[in-house]
Amino acid sequence: MTDPSRADVADHPVTRDAALARLNAFVPLAGAAYAKGRNADHGTGQHDSVSRLSAALRRRSVTEIDVLTPVLAQHGHDAAAFVNEVFWRTYFKGWLEARPDTWHAMLRALAALDSQLLRDDALAKRHAAALCGQTGIDCFDHWMGELEQTGYLHNWARMQFASIWIFTLGLPWELGARAMFVRLIDADPASNTLSWRWVAGLHTRGKAYLADAALIAQVTGGRFAPVGLATKAAIPDEPLPPAAIPPRDVVEPAPDAPTLLWITPDDCALETEPALASLMVRAVVIVDASGDPAGGGARADRAALDDALARAAGHWNVAAFRIPDAGAIAALAQEIGAAQVVTSRVAVGPGLDALDRARTALDAAGIGLAEHLRAWDAAAWPHATRGYYALRKTIPQLLGVAGLSVLPPPGEPLP
Repeated sequence: MTDPSRADVADHPVTRDAALARLNAFVPLAGAAYAKGRNADHGTGQHDSVSRLSAALRRRSVTEIDVLTPVLAQHGHDAAAFVNEVFWRTYFKGWLEARPDTWHAMLRALAALDSQLLRDDALAKRHAAALCGQTGIDCFDHWMGELEQTGYLHNWARMQFASIWIFTLGLPWELGARAMFVRLIDADPASNTLSWRWVAGLHTRGKAYLADAALIAQVTGGRFAPVGLATKAAIPDEPLPPAAIPPRDVVEPAPDAPTLLWITPDDCALETEPALASLMVRAVVIVDASGDPAGGGARADRAALDDALARAAGHWNVAAFRIPDAGAIAALAQEIGAAQVVTSRVAVGPGLDALDRARTALDAAGIGLAEHLRAWDAAAWPHATRGYYALRKTIPQLLGVAGLSVLPPPGEPLP
């Protein structure tokens, strides 16, 4: 891959108009057809049984409500499988917000592993073979190549890939999570990190996912016949995650204050949020990520942010700015006479580093920093601090809170 105009972004759109067009094409398939075919991996470039909206949803170029409104209107309860997948994304994000040290512990582990790779030749060779797709395991090597070339893997294939990485190749899950994250066009800190932990037997403690050669052959239509896969899951020895804590406090925007609106990859459709409609926006800004690594996610971020910047500037009829680093936001806010900088709620992950740089400079300049939490997250996250099924049973209620009129029949919860 070389730039966001290639087929990776075309097949997995990140701009709002392209994502809405993809949604329109997918809606007829989002009911029984999705439930039946969503787990089949038909191969590179043939992932038509799934929505291919994950890259846009990760950046909220389209929102959960944008997606579920037409799906539920057409399919009602028959869309239960797809609705569940949307809520899995919400669940993972809410769970990581309640346990942010899980993210930081992974970063600490990666720093230690990078040092170990310099000393341990055997580990370094196994790691390099996995990254190059030269393990001799046919499906794994193919999926590594597909990930490298397209920035995408079918979700079912991601599970097999992670399981083989951890249990057959004997590699630390943190290295695999990083390798996937930097390549994925839909890279999401919560979904990626916690999915790897789930496969490893660390999220639902003791319940690991073990890849099965016969199942891989079946689901891929006989394209692969892997040999030598682990038959036992050696679950990593890690402490239990900390207890859930309340999400970090944020300051909500003041509606009557001159505002610099900061668009981040956490929310690329701020102009669609009714709660922000009355803001006194004087300018909109993005941090220009052109110097970021060339991974699929970084390139998709640039495409999504450029699109979001143009839409927001047009919506509020204000100037648009690109700055080289979040630390420069305070100077721009002073230049345009803004009393506050407003952004979306920045989720646990790499975006918090940029937020901290901005906050330091803004505090020194006496300018407020506000983060807007969407109502979808505010309603769902309190139910996402334990296992997924605690959240799942509240889905009808959460859909109602979101104003979605098509709910499951009485007494018939989403499966």
